[in-house]
Amino acid sequence: MSTDYDLMTTGQLYDSTAAELVQLRATTKQLVFRYNRSAPEQSALRQELLAQLIDCPSGDAYFKPSLQVDYGHHVHVGRQFYANADCILLDVAPINIGDNVMLGPRVSLYTAGHPLVASVRNQYLEFGQPITLADNVWLGGNVVVCPGVTIGANTVVGAGAVVTKNLPANVVAAGNPARIVRSLTAADEAYWQAQRQQYLAARA
Repeated sequence: MSTDYDLMTTGQLYDSTAAELVQLRATTKQLVFRYNRSAPEQSALRQELLAQLIDCPSGDAYFKPSLQVDYGHHVHVGRQFYANADCILLDVAPINIGDNVMLGPRVSLYTAGHPLVASVRNQYLEFGQPITLADNVWLGGNVVVCPGVTIGANTVVGAGAVVTKNLPANVVAAGNPARIVRSLTAADEAYWQAQRQQYLAARA
């Protein structure tokens, strides 16, 4: 017989009030509470707490408090990850994040879903669908990513967008629901490399 945790992690309906899940969330809440109450100079403590919360093999992820997460250990983060304040990760299903990903303030990644039919929803049954952010993705402030969405490498999503469907690599998207505004091109690369050279010259 499958447990509710088994059902949750395989994308099936599960009971969110199951004792095992309630206990797991309670443990996570304590870690999140300590992380969010830590002082700015307590960087070692923050990294220790993050290591207990989130899978980040490189050990260099940065979440500016406050952080909210359901379980934590369903979140995998690549190298040089940065999240600004008030990041929300509803990780009832896996959240897989690549290298060099940046999240603006109040970005929300929602893997949790609920039945459309109230008679089932009211029985605390829900489900999850994974979210994937590939390498070099940048999500602007207040972006919401919905269950089951994958965002391709290098893609930029404008502030306030609600991403309801997959986005390919190398595009700029914005709006509610998010739509592709344009592709990123060699001209963008040339422009920003030139800006970088100007910066380096100014600092020389």
